[in-house]
Amino acid sequence: MTFDPDFMPLLRRSADRLLTLIDRFGEAQVLVVGDLTLDEFLTGYVERISREAPVPIIRHERTRQVPGGGANAVYNLAKLGANVQVAGFLGDDVQGLAMRQIFEAAGIDTTGALVEAARPTVTKTRISAHSRQSVTQQIVRFDRKSDDPPTAADCDRLAEFVADRAPKAQAVVCSDYGDGVCSSGVIQAALTGRPVIVDAQKELTRYRGATWFTPNLPEAEREAGFGITDEASLLKAGATLLAKTEAEYVLITCGESGMSLFGRSGEIFHIPAFNRAEVFDVTGAGDTVVAALTLGYVLGATPWEAAVLGNLAASLVVRHIGTATTSRDEMKRALKAMLDRDSQ
Repeated sequence: MTFDPDFMPLLRRSADRLLTLIDRFGEAQVLVVGDLTLDEFLTGYVERISREAPVPIIRHERTRQVPGGGANAVYNLAKLGANVQVAGFLGDDVQGLAMRQIFEAAGIDTTGALVEAARPTVTKTRISAHSRQSVTQQIVRFDRKSDDPPTAADCDRLAEFVADRAPKAQAVVCSDYGDGVCSSGVIQAALTGRPVIVDAQKELTRYRGATWFTPNLPEAEREAGFGITDEASLLKAGATLLAKTEAEYVLITCGESGMSLFGRSGEIFHIPAFNRAEVFDVTGAGDTVVAALTLGYVLGATPWEAAVLGNLAASLVVRHIGTATTSRDEMKRALKAMLDRDSQ
């Protein structure tokens, strides 16, 4: 895919404004409606093979719990300094309590994190291990979740909360991982806010009329109905998604090929990936894109500037293993370093 050779000169001319926008992230007030997941990472040392079965016996060393799924979007926004309210469901369990404590420690308003007695907190537990002469690697993952949707009464409670808070927020982010939070009533309540930024894995048309959509490449292909293999099919997909979603902007994230922004007024921008050499794990990078993009946009960034901020933030979190966040200071340092390298 072809990118604008004038990108770096334009980035250089925009640098001061981008740095100012990053400094102002703390002014934004955002409501996030989404599927809240707890990511657990258990790590240990392989002592020996069990005599009971041909499996390793792992001596526990550490446990790390971080927000995942839609909760990662919440956490990214908070770590970038925004004032964040969360709307979603947590189970009446120790995982839900852990998530609430993580949020509250980060200054996140958890009033809308409603307790569901009938369903567990969605939890993904990854068990990794290492031996004396090997690197740590994942052995197995356990998922805790219910296949049953939230009850109609719980959906009504959440929709009522969202309907109250969405019009008062500077932006509403819908982070839909398909775990049932984003019912039709909740979506309609979220769409009373403006702007509305949607990061959904499928069925984007359920959010028809939202301001921004941020599908990754497979999601865009699925929604468009055809493969994206070259610049022509990418341009066709952008136009198709704009028409189907009735959005103002569609941002398709394409991994190492960067991202492409399509606007309802006909504007098209291709933004290169800022980091190709130090990519260790792309888990949760889309949530980081949404967080930085949203904050820039509500503070007056142009769509291009907002997308660049999202790209910049994502280029930092992919350097870490597992779900990660970044900070305003890291973003500013990374932008300055990129401009310094380009001038050499």
